[in-house]
Amino acid sequence: MKVFLTGATGVVGRSLVPLLVESGHEVHAVCRRDEAAVELRAAGAEPVAVDLFDPDAVMQAVAGSETVLHLATNVPVLSKAGRSKGWDTHNRLRVDATRNLVAAARATGATRLVKESVTFVYLDAGAEWIDETAALIPELGLLASTIEGEDLALGFAADGGSAVVARFGLFYGGIRNRGTDDALKLAKVRSSSIAGRKDAYMASIHCEDVAAAVVAALDAPTGVYNVCDDTPMPRGEYLAAFAAAFGVKAPKPAPARLMTLAGGRGAEGIVASQRVSNAKFRSATGWEPKYPDAATGWLAEAASRREGGA
Repeated sequence: MKVFLTGATGVVGRSLVPLLVESGHEVHAVCRRDEAAVELRAAGAEPVAVDLFDPDAVMQAVAGSETVLHLATNVPVLSKAGRSKGWDTHNRLRVDATRNLVAAARATGATRLVKESVTFVYLDAGAEWIDETAALIPELGLLASTIEGEDLALGFAADGGSAVVARFGLFYGGIRNRGTDDALKLAKVRSSSIAGRKDAYMASIHCEDVAAAVVAALDAPTGVYNVCDDTPMPRGEYLAAFAAAFGVKAPKPAPARLMTLAGGRGAEGIVASQRVSNAKFRSATGWEPKYPDAATGWLAEAASRREGGA
């Protein structure tokens, strides 16, 4: 099928584009840099230069596509992540770009839309497993755009299309993921961008598994799905697994209160204990993660970087 893909040049897109092409799909991938366009063509995709915030341009770009995959994000660098303004473009991609893509898909005859989301929206559940019916945090704050974007995507299904919202755990690993470099830099001073109690659970997922899950989502029934590894780990164990893989001292989680002060409303979801289950998505699609937990994934990531000379 003809697939229109946003986020094609990000850490997930670098693994996803080859998978889509190998699966026989015709991939039209949003790209605004010449060097990235060269990489996309080499991977078998057709680059498309379009401003996702321009409704008319999006309408023209999406025309003829059967499926829209909206994975574009704009997570700020660490130095700007503590300021709400640093998330402006990211939140606009969640809402304004989604609105434009849904309108374009609806008007041009696309039949399926897949939208990325995150598991941070869930209320703290301690050690209890969380499924898609679990309560969300009451004051979403900066995360409000996440749910607004989800609702816009699911609205596409109301007109007879099919819409899948994938709530992903925290991304880690993958091709040229700057997050790994940032984590290693912080580890030198025993610090981390992971915030919250050591015993609080956190859902995570390797970026290669994200890419495979997006391909699987092309056949999933309409709905919201948690997409993460099989075994969410407490933050302390997650950071210990990272440290063991790279041979560094285990970083300490950032204090939850500092994250709350910096992030305001919505930060509760970032530091909450969220032992998220992927059972619904696995059952619906047959997908299973290559890396069932972060310990396995970080070991593979460290080995890959060593082989690559990093």
